Amino acid sequence: MSAPKTNLETQKRQHIVPLVGMALVAIFGVGLIVYWQFEEASQGASPGADAPDTRPIDATNPPETPAPTTPAP
Repeated sequence: MSAPKTNLETQKRQHIVPLVGMALVAIFGVGLIVYWQFEEASQGASPGADAPDTRPIDATNPPETPAPTTPAP
């Protein structure tokens, strides 16, 4: 069984608005994902932030010592 009305020009005109709308929604979604990824990357910790200090200890680079704490009364 064939389609009763096969006027392609009329069908193009009728479907252009929904197709453009779907394309805009897809572009908006991809844009949101890219924005989200850049936000996460800019707020994340730098790769060496948690690494220990591996510089050699000498007079110009004394080791870090924690401040003494006083016991609670």
